Amino acid sequence: MEFLLDTANLTEITRYNDSLLLAGVTSNPSIIKKEGKIDFFNHMKQIREIIGFDKSLHVQVVAKDYEGMLKDAETILAKIDDQVYIKVPTSEVGLKVMKELKKRDINVTATAIYTKMQGYLAIAAGADYLAPYFNRMENLSIDSSEVIYQLAEEITRTKSATKILAASFKNVGQVTTALESGSQAATMGADILAAAFAMPSIEQAVTDFSNDWEETFGEDVTIYNLG
Repeated sequence: MEFLLDTANLTEITRYNDSLLLAGVTSNPSIIKKEGKIDFFNHMKQIREIIGFDKSLHVQVVAKDYEGMLKDAETILAKIDDQVYIKVPTSEVGLKVMKELKKRDINVTATAIYTKMQGYLAIAAGADYLAPYFNRMENLSIDSSEVIYQLAEEITRTKSATKILAASFKNVGQVTTALESGSQAATMGADILAAAFAMPSIEQAVTDFSNDWEETFGEDVTIYNLG
């Protein structure tokens, strides 16, 4: 099971990279927009410096035509690093791009997946990750769980190395449902991670444990200075 952070914010990435066992960072043009008009390539390199090469970094092409997408991919790899996962929309043109990138042994993440058929085609194209949009599918009355389940079944049936990287979440419940449906990975915003730890019962349990300890051993006495 892999947990990735869907943001380009350096503060958020540093925070959660320090506290959690993150598998990587994903980004897209809408996420980049939140950071303002940044020095794009330098910013991506800073993200890589934070997470290291043992984690995956996913960067999306923005061109819409075949040649443009390939040029975007080549530029990303040349100006950031050659280990980046190139995010390509799962359209007819995008699938053609994926096929060519895999011929070159380049890491590929098939993104903007709304249907099982898109996912099946991306698996056949050799994509390393599939990014089904969980909440966006829900908004279109598409059964997100069923799509992920069937994609997972196809990966198993074909013995494919492709992994499902579920994305587009509005709450923690959607993340857990995606994972329970067969997704091997999930990428989420910092707000989702913060919500996961925001349950009052967690803090109350910590407070109760601290109070019980202090009643037994006294205030300001911890295990490391006990005795």
